[in-house]
Amino acid sequence: MTSSEPVPAPVDTNVLIERCLRGDQQAWEAIVRQYWRRVFNVAYKFVGRHDEAEDLSQDIFLKVFRSLATFDRRANFQTWLISVSRNLCIDHYRSVRKERETIDRDVNADDLSPASGDVGPHVILERRDLAEQLRRALHELPDTLRTAVVMRDIQELSYQEIAGQLGLPEGTVKSRINRGRHELARHIHRLRDHLGTSSVVAPAVSRRWGAPE
Repeated sequence: MTSSEPVPAPVDTNVLIERCLRGDQQAWEAIVRQYWRRVFNVAYKFVGRHDEAEDLSQDIFLKVFRSLATFDRRANFQTWLISVSRNLCIDHYRSVRKERETIDRDVNADDLSPASGDVGPHVILERRDLAEQLRRALHELPDTLRTAVVMRDIQELSYQEIAGQLGLPEGTVKSRINRGRHELARHIHRLRDHLGTSSVVAPAVSRRWGAPE
């Protein structure tokens, strides 16, 4: 573009919103492009990791899209969007804290059954140690992946129930569960290496969380 060519004026946000409500996907994409960085910055301040902030930002925009019809066009859209983003991030933080409590409460040594019927003192101690390491491995997962794995594999909710509670498409839920299990499997595999090949507990844990045998 040369200096003599006029610079296109940005489309008014209210116009884009009206087009969105009429089903114009390009208008919604324009809104996301315009405000993505602002929402991402809010999310990043809460989670402190780029990949988690990306996932959280996507969740926020999905929920904003679903509530777009409730926005009062007399208000400032950016102010409303940032307020919604912060509230959703706070909800996310509370959910993560609750998940950590669930992990600490529900992941215990009794669930880590050994491959054989041997429940001698050595195996009992090993199970307790591995349960603690498994808790740590779960805590290391990105929040969005840990949420999906905990709800599916610890709380034993269905895909439909998880999708409903998180307000996400079922396909997104399944993808996050698969990614979370894969990441958790890598952590468990490292635990097995640390424990050594003589462990009778780690194989049972690997089968439960999908780690390679």
